[in-house]
Amino acid sequence: MKKIIALCLMLFGTASGFSQIKVMEVTRLEKLGRVGTNDIYVQKEGNQYTFYYKNTEFVTPGETSMRNFTFKNLEGDYEGFYKIIADGFVANPLNDIKLELPNDFVWLHYVRGAGNKVTVQFMTSNKVTGLTGVSVFLTFDDIKKLFEKA
Repeated sequence: MKKIIALCLMLFGTASGFSQIKVMEVTRLEKLGRVGTNDIYVQKEGNQYTFYYKNTEFVTPGETSMRNFTFKNLEGDYEGFYKIIADGFVANPLNDIKLELPNDFVWLHYVRGAGNKVTVQFMTSNKVTGLTGVSVFLTFDDIKKLFEKA
């Protein structure tokens, strides 16, 4: 009788151990636009967009040079973000634009260079970690490529 009870307890214990495993629904990860080899690119997961960029600021040893910022496309925010950036290229005078995202602050820093060519740079500050980052300078053609408009 003791052997039967011990066997039942072992079987019950093993069966309940598998109940901890759940199959999660996975949303598809899409890589969208890219500028340079890995300088800056966009990934979409469900309705969430993440912009990854190589930080051009000094990076301490052991720290990754890649930074990112994320937002959800709730009310056409992805297209709205593109429009904000595109409108900044033709603004007169050129002004920096500061955006607040759920976890980050993003500055769009516009510069008029040689031959009146305008470029923009993403400057970010994470609200939680305090990490900052600065992207490479991007032309309007780079922005169109990043947002897959070209």
